[in-house]
Amino acid sequence: MELAVYNIKGEDTGRKVTLNDEVFGCDLEKGNAEHTLYLDIKQYLGNQRQGTHKSKERSEVSYSTRKMGRQKGGGGARRGDLNSPVLYHGGRVFGPRPRDYRTKLNKKVKALARRIALTTRVNDNKIIVVENFQFDAPKTKNYMNLAKSFKLQDKKVLLVVPESNDNIYLSVRNVPNALMMRAMDLNAYSVLNNDAMLVTEDSVAIINDFK
Repeated sequence: MELAVYNIKGEDTGRKVTLNDEVFGCDLEKGNAEHTLYLDIKQYLGNQRQGTHKSKERSEVSYSTRKMGRQKGGGGARRGDLNSPVLYHGGRVFGPRPRDYRTKLNKKVKALARRIALTTRVNDNKIIVVENFQFDAPKTKNYMNLAKSFKLQDKKVLLVVPESNDNIYLSVRNVPNALMMRAMDLNAYSVLNNDAMLVTEDSVAIINDFK
């Protein structure tokens, strides 16, 4: 499969880049592609969680242990003291406790999920290849001009570069719906969580080598 290469003004340069079919040509009907994506994205989002949530249960809230009322004949639920969960300020029943949301996933499954995600984006025509470029200074206006060239100023965009670049990173950082990422750091979630991907020529070469 080949994609046209555009310059930063959105004009076709006449060149094309070849995409590796092993990376961008997965058979989405074979196996359970959707479940593979689910496992990888679930792990990625779980790893982002701190897991520090906590609420006080009935043994942890601090109230008097005096019995509130008679055991029977009150007409309502039994409540031994103010800590009872049936009361407004009582302790919570089975509330959240600190836990680790990290899960294990095999490397081959993660690599397959990334290839499936890239195949999906190519099939949906969501990948735009841009010739290699540099920004002279870290200015948000530089990125906005680039986005406007492809009519993506109001879209959620993932800009994929071959290596870290401070000027590009600082130009993109203040745009709420844009993200810059190195090609080697791509994962299934980042590939799918956007409206379009702007990928530089050198980045395509790196992605083509994905296993």
